[in-house]
Amino acid sequence: MFEPYCFVSANRIIMDVTLGSSISIIRSKRVVIGNTISRADIIISDGKITSIAPWGKRLPASGQQLLDVGDLVVMPGIIDPHVHVNEPGRTDWEGYRSATRAAAAGGITTIVDMPLNSLPPTTSINNFQTKLKAAEGQCYVDVAFWGGVIPGNQAQLVPMLYAGVAGFKCFLIHSGVPEFPHVNLMDLHAAMSELQGTNSVLLFHAEFDDPNDAPVTGDPVQYETFLASRPDHMEVAAVEAVAQLCLQYNVRCHIVHLSSAKALPIIRKAKDAGAPITVETTHHYLTLNSENIPPGATYYKCCPPIRENKNKDSLWNALLQGQIDMVVSDHSPCTSDLKLLHDGDFMKAWGGICSLQLGLSLFWSSARCRGFTLPDVSCLLSRNPAKLCSLDERKGSLHTGYDADLVIWDPDKEFQVQEQILHHKNKLTPYLGFRLWGEVAATIVRGILVYHKGKHFSKPQGEPVLIHTVSPPKPSGPYY
Repeated sequence: MFEPYCFVSANRIIMDVTLGSSISIIRSKRVVIGNTISRADIIISDGKITSIAPWGKRLPASGQQLLDVGDLVVMPGIIDPHVHVNEPGRTDWEGYRSATRAAAAGGITTIVDMPLNSLPPTTSINNFQTKLKAAEGQCYVDVAFWGGVIPGNQAQLVPMLYAGVAGFKCFLIHSGVPEFPHVNLMDLHAAMSELQGTNSVLLFHAEFDDPNDAPVTGDPVQYETFLASRPDHMEVAAVEAVAQLCLQYNVRCHIVHLSSAKALPIIRKAKDAGAPITVETTHHYLTLNSENIPPGATYYKCCPPIRENKNKDSLWNALLQGQIDMVVSDHSPCTSDLKLLHDGDFMKAWGGICSLQLGLSLFWSSARCRGFTLPDVSCLLSRNPAKLCSLDERKGSLHTGYDADLVIWDPDKEFQVQEQILHHKNKLTPYLGFRLWGEVAATIVRGILVYHKGKHFSKPQGEPVLIHTVSPPKPSGPYY
């Protein structure tokens, strides 16, 4: 049995948890600090970790609050760098309020919003300002932002870096929306020339269309028909091109949502050659497999596709060997009508899976049986994503001076995914009815208790996170 939550105010124990409280000390017998699990007190002031002390050695001063969570695990808050919020423009799909409430309920303290599916997309400085205004006052966790690379917007990239985007995403194949067209190799050469000399990163949806592929003619209600339309070699060819560009320009490159394990040897070879390249996979590629997708179940559709169980096992093995750098949600919701459930046509339905709130539990449910430790979870879901987004000097780890962003959870608690517990706007997801391990008890953002046992603090506490990967220009002197 775990000890109950309690706040200690001066010498008086208060058993009721108060949402919105600023916590001064968090005490746990299982605190994940780097590669260790320790009994510790985390000391917090003004939203920052000021020290980490031995368990039970600190008493709160008058007016301070101590949160003793017993044996529950305390970890750095999850950072999810692959979230489609879709606001402004497609807020019937998702929005900042609903997405960040879902994030808080899943122990996520920072999300990074993708540049597409909102209207306008984040492809110019003006569009970025529009997105910042849309997010204002709505966010329950912190939100950073990716910019986008599309044909012809290379002159916007450095100004967007000065404005605070974490980096940029591009597509090497049709994105699914007309306002975010995919790029060709000439576009990439121009973009990477602009990014040389910065610490920015270019994210790639890495699939190439192959004109030599024969048209797929199978039954569109059968998942294998859709799977045959996005074969492994589309990813392999695209990853090969990215690796070559990465070596040529020495610009940080990142492969998003890797589906095919067959591309991993290319990434390993590029890393061995010195390329600054990283790769992520997603919870759905690690949890689901094509053999078990029912006919017409279009809520399983995503691009690249969910592949065979053998491929899933290969991804897990690569993750265990350190060949995949992080695991993300790729939360990409839409309204249920776009999933075409009435005819179950995988070829025409919108591709994207809702899972933002469930990431920690989805990962742990399988990882716990595959040799992963709690520090491994923190590395793959917090520390490495922070590095990707250039947030690793303030988030993603429990260090003095870092933001007091924390998830408190029970890795030994099982629960069932039910629609009523989900906070993202559209509830259709492959995971309804799943039994998962690892229940989030509380989420703390910069020292403030924003979520506890199914309830959120009413006032959004999240902030926009502007990231600087390029030094501001030096003022020029007079021309005379």
